[in-house]
Amino acid sequence: MPIDSPNAYRSTSEGPADAGGDRVIKDAVGNVLADGDTVTVVKTLKVKGSPTGIKAGTKVRNIRLVDGVDGHDIDCKVDGFGAMQLKSSVVKKV
Repeated sequence: MPIDSPNAYRSTSEGPADAGGDRVIKDAVGNVLADGDTVTVVKTLKVKGSPTGIKAGTKVRNIRLVDGVDGHDIDCKVDGFGAMQLKSSVVKKV
């Protein structure tokens, strides 16, 4: 009888939609970002353990969108720094 229940049907149909698959991440100027995009850093960023930071204008290729901690929703490799996570609010899509 649980199969005929309207609540059971509703919960199974809403489950995948609530999983976060329709999440939209936008850059600093409002462009929608996707996996594999190339972005540019719009402001100089300080990096722990490095005497120099990531300068504004640094190009980052092949980004990956993730559910990060504290708003860090881009996983990428930055030339000269290695793998790190960035906030979408500090990048602009190229």
